Amino acid sequence: MLIDSHCHLEYEGLADRQGEVLAAARGAGVGGFLNISTRRSEWERVVGTAERESDVWASVGIHPHEADAHEDLGAAELRAATENPRVIGIGETGLDYYYDKSDRAVQQALFRMHIGVARETGLPVIIHTRDADDDTAAILADEMEQGAFPALIHCFTASAEFARKVLDLGLSISISGIVTFKNAADLQEIARDLPADRLLVETDSPFLAPVPHRGKKCEPAFVRDTAQFLADLRGESFEQLAETTTANFHRLFTKAAA
Repeated sequence: MLIDSHCHLEYEGLADRQGEVLAAARGAGVGGFLNISTRRSEWERVVGTAERESDVWASVGIHPHEADAHEDLGAAELRAATENPRVIGIGETGLDYYYDKSDRAVQQALFRMHIGVARETGLPVIIHTRDADDDTAAILADEMEQGAFPALIHCFTASAEFARKVLDLGLSISISGIVTFKNAADLQEIARDLPADRLLVETDSPFLAPVPHRGKKCEPAFVRDTAQFLADLRGESFEQLAETTTANFHRLFTKAAA
């Protein structure tokens, strides 16, 4: 059994055929899905799907692209949303300096707020970081000094140095279909050597369809292709990698295991 640790089931291209998408994934051996929110207006739909589907869980959070529109979101509101039994993670949150769609100071403040709620609740914070390795690592190190919290770098595409930093801080790393791309040699080298107990897999669907589905709308079923590629890359059997990444998911997202 595989778990897609990061998908957007409410996004265009998946939401309108959600039942079909989930059925196809289950048929491909995917036994769990973490449905990720990126803005406050999505929370109800994301949680509603998790309440309706027994193998779907939800996260609540604000993507860095949306930070300016949520500058006034308080920790109390985020914390209250985590009380739903189907909400097992906080995010996605973090820093995105590639598109700079929101003020960097606002991104950083909201990132720290999410971390604070993660520390209080024990729920993992799901981190998006792009072209912001130094600031992401610095904030994580600073916040860890104030008290440990569980966390995951999703859709990892950063450097080996950044990987070492976040692993040293105790974080896990999730690999998406990008690892299957022809121009992803550096990521493949990093993914091959990641500690087995820190590795998760995801689709980030409807984005980033892996080979051999490039050019298509990504679906959770395609996590199987990413997992097979990773298993081959790491010299493991598919079954071994599936078992390991599923165990890692439940070890990190303890509320799902409960």
